[in-house]
Amino acid sequence: MTFYLLLKFLHVLGAAVLLGTGAGIAFFMLMAHRTGNAATIAATARIVVIADMVFTATAVVAQPITGLLLARETGLDLSEGWILASIGLYLVTGAFWLPVLWMQAKMRDLAKAAAEAGEALPARYHRLYQLWFAFGLPAFAAVLAIICLMIARPEIAW
Repeated sequence: MTFYLLLKFLHVLGAAVLLGTGAGIAFFMLMAHRTGNAATIAATARIVVIADMVFTATAVVAQPITGLLLARETGLDLSEGWILASIGLYLVTGAFWLPVLWMQAKMRDLAKAAAEAGEALPARYHRLYQLWFAFGLPAFAAVLAIICLMIARPEIAW
């Protein structure tokens, strides 16, 4: 396998991990939330936070590295429109994803405390869930758009 193919493989794998982990985490958090059961939510959120830190964070670090190395290896100009758009969308994704990490940890802690006390989920949990959901939509949409840009490489004039 050539260096180029290795980089391309790692870059595509990273994109798949970002998309797949994001979709999986959203699904499991949504399904746990729908139960209304604090213990279920706490257990799910505990695993989701771990998955985000292990898989998503690794891919978040690897993507720009493999992308820059791919551009250098293939002679692509980083000022090409689709690359600039991808970088911009990547930054948008990060701006929404970083608060989501914090929200997931807080939701986990609030659900755990409610479960241990035998109480209903507090209002703060529900507010955080609404924000978590609202922040997740643009982050996920941006990842989808980046993948489309990577595949199509459209000519975008700035």
